[in-house]
Amino acid sequence: MWVASVQMGVVENDKAATVDKAVENVRRCKGADLIILPELWNIGFTSYDRYRAEAEGKDGLTLSRLKEAARELKAHLHTGSFVEEEAGKYYNSSYLISPGGEILANYRKLHLFGYGSKEKEILSPGKEVVVARTPIGNLGLATCYDLRFPELFRRMVEKGAEVFVVCAAWPYPRLEHWIMLNRVRALENQCFLVSANSMGLNAGTQFVGHSMAVNPWGISLASAGDDEVNLKSEIDLSEVKSARERFPALADRLEWLQNKEGRGTSNK
Repeated sequence: MWVASVQMGVVENDKAATVDKAVENVRRCKGADLIILPELWNIGFTSYDRYRAEAEGKDGLTLSRLKEAARELKAHLHTGSFVEEEAGKYYNSSYLISPGGEILANYRKLHLFGYGSKEKEILSPGKEVVVARTPIGNLGLATCYDLRFPELFRRMVEKGAEVFVVCAAWPYPRLEHWIMLNRVRALENQCFLVSANSMGLNAGTQFVGHSMAVNPWGISLASAGDDEVNLKSEIDLSEVKSARERFPALADRLEWLQNKEGRGTSNK
């Protein structure tokens, strides 16, 4: 399976131009089975004053244009995330779209970032762990700060995840954290991880780029720098089963440690 991470920056204060730019980048990934965009790429993560004004629903510009692009390329497309409004609440929301332009899954970011950020003040957290079962594999969806919470990724494994799909707007100076967490989340769960991170400046914040594809042994298959790029890599899902059979760490977990109440849970 070929995957492509669109690593791009925002066109400052011009949402329509940024959407046009994203669609053009997606088109350049023709031939990929799965294409991934970054977090809040259409306005920029640190454009907090625009969150409410630029929020969209399911029929908004961003999702509509990306549905068209998925149909055009006949590819699975992870929209990255955008601010979504529903019933007076705002979410950091991402969608997985089928090659036919249909919605396969919606993930609302669970862990909102509060460290020097207004995301936690403005947005509401999601409530569901999401793993989408698709013809190209079982895809677990996560967003940026989620990487710091290993229990989310373990829960996705329990729900059958083979590939973690991570959209992000990860800033400097925490580049080493980003690289480390991409690799560790893949390694400890014996999954592939594919990430698409933002790059460039937005409202004075510099994003690190370095989108990645990591195999179930925690080895980077492909990694970008901090420039704008479409990062392509090939992954073989049979490696997930192979890694888990050759080194069965997941099977050796102690059930009584798998939740805070101390009750055993299924390993399935």
